Amino acid sequence: MMVGTRDTRLVVVRGNSASGKSTVAAEIRNRFGRGLALVGQDNLRRVVLRERDRPGGANIGLIDTVARYALDAGYHVLLEGILYAAHYGEMLGQLAQDHRGHTHHYYLDIPFAETLRRHTTKPQRDEYGEAEMRAWYRSRDLLPGGMETVIGADSTLDETVDRI
Repeated sequence: MMVGTRDTRLVVVRGNSASGKSTVAAEIRNRFGRGLALVGQDNLRRVVLRERDRPGGANIGLIDTVARYALDAGYHVLLEGILYAAHYGEMLGQLAQDHRGHTHHYYLDIPFAETLRRHTTKPQRDEYGEAEMRAWYRSRDLLPGGMETVIGADSTLDETVDRI
């Protein structure tokens, strides 16, 4: 089912834990202002559903539904999260295919050591540590078909936001 309009934009920002996705999304929203729906995987999966990330999880459909609803309501959508390719790839691909407007996918490719360093600056740094992050980490977990623009650790926050 087609969603959004030719004028709506769908931007997907993926990457490992502590890669900077939420920081980038917050700055984009800050610069853009109203009219941009921020659809965060962590909020929908961890807060709304309190669900573990697993194949076929209920959060996958909820993320898809919220993004589609916002696009149909005329909002631009910034969807951000770890969004493992194996779990979310099919949904993300179908959402992009169904979107009438422009869709852009970005992957923040940050080495594990750097994600650990960044994690120490996060408010939830005491909720989980290196062992959990190592278990979650997927090196270059790119979506099939080369649809993502890869942004490396050398890109500053301002450069990343400007690029997106």
